[in-house]
Amino acid sequence: MEKYLAPVNPPIEKLKSVKRRPWKRSLVELNGKFEPNYRHYLSSLIIQSYSEVGVFPHRYHVNGQPCQTHVDWFIHHGLNDSPSTARGQGVSSLEFDSKGVYLASVTKSGCLTVHDFDNIQCPDFKEDETKQLLHISTGQQLDVIRWNLANQDEIACTSMKSSQVHIFDIGYISSEPVEVLRKRPNITVHGINVHRGFSDIAFSSDDNSRLLASDTNGVINVWDRRVGDLPCLELTTNSPCSLNSIKLSRDNEIVYGASKQGNIFMWDMRGGRSYTAFRNHKEESFSPLASVKLAHEFEKISSLKAQSNIVSKEIHSIDIDPTCPYQLAFHLDDGWSGVLDTNKFQVTHIHCPPPPWLDEPNDLANLSYAKKPCWLPMNSIYVVGSSSSNGIYLLDFYPDSTSHCHVDYNEDIQSTDKTSSPRRQQNRFLSLSESVTACVAHPLNGTIVAGTKLSSLLVISQSKMPC
Repeated sequence: MEKYLAPVNPPIEKLKSVKRRPWKRSLVELNGKFEPNYRHYLSSLIIQSYSEVGVFPHRYHVNGQPCQTHVDWFIHHGLNDSPSTARGQGVSSLEFDSKGVYLASVTKSGCLTVHDFDNIQCPDFKEDETKQLLHISTGQQLDVIRWNLANQDEIACTSMKSSQVHIFDIGYISSEPVEVLRKRPNITVHGINVHRGFSDIAFSSDDNSRLLASDTNGVINVWDRRVGDLPCLELTTNSPCSLNSIKLSRDNEIVYGASKQGNIFMWDMRGGRSYTAFRNHKEESFSPLASVKLAHEFEKISSLKAQSNIVSKEIHSIDIDPTCPYQLAFHLDDGWSGVLDTNKFQVTHIHCPPPPWLDEPNDLANLSYAKKPCWLPMNSIYVVGSSSSNGIYLLDFYPDSTSHCHVDYNEDIQSTDKTSSPRRQQNRFLSLSESVTACVAHPLNGTIVAGTKLSSLLVISQSKMPC
């Protein structure tokens, strides 16, 4: 009978559990999203992957003749390589449309060009002028170009030397704008009309009739194009200081403005306590809801105050991080860049490269260019042209103290942290063939296009690298 009985199993020893390091890619598959630490780890790979892949000089023609930018390049650079003679020329602004199909650019010499991006991606071929969507030589300096976010057939451009905003429809092959917006005359008590040029433009993303433009007298003019060609609203700073850059929040309710005196202002478009009485039956005026002086915020950073003499500096540009809407990046006239947390009104990141006069004490041409940086579409990476040499900085402005640019970054703690990435190099300087004045990133694939002092377009793309 014993042979029919089931044998007794010997006691099983308790197996020791082995801790295995979690597989990062499986976490993405399980959670359906990248973990923050892994996303920051990827940013170091992205920064190191960029390189210059193409140069496209502005050697274009209008009606068979060299355009004004082409002529200025030949006079100032083709005949003379002195950088001091190159002032007043170069690419002043760039912007992609929302899908990255077309790239619009303007130059100091007055050329407005809309490129088919596919036509300048290949480094082995020269750009075909016949495939350009638009090329206009306006005959006056141009400083800013913007796409209408609610109507991608329209682009607007203006200048520090002009009191008008010109709107072009790319569906019409015409050198004449389809609409011209004007500012209200600023008459003094002596009857003199004070000139106010425009420095920047912003479109509302949910209303194709609303346009904002900042001027050199500390006012943001707001147009409702359904009403007329004069502003229906003014956002004032209560000072005559020039506004260099403006930005509209993602919900189109908050307007940020950066001044020549180093202040960042904020207006609430919904009204609130910043609302003031009617000036007349057609025009309203708003004062800032809040303002921040960057020099005061810099003094709160003990490590920065110990190494630098903190003074007020002109703000050249501001921009909102597309992946973190409370991060407002700024760029100063001495080459410093950083981030202002708009929730706490504190500077959280700062990057302080050597000043331009340190390498070239007599090169005043670099100081006369207002640099226009950009964000990459992901990973909170800020791209800015160098003020002292030919190249760009790719800066890690990740919203965490693990960022190398964060004011609370501690290298000793990060070096002993076992969870930190083995990739230590986060910021990078990328040498280029020409000096950069403005940058823009493709909204989908992150390709960088940089405009230069010689009016060329440099294409900077990611190369394939082993992980």
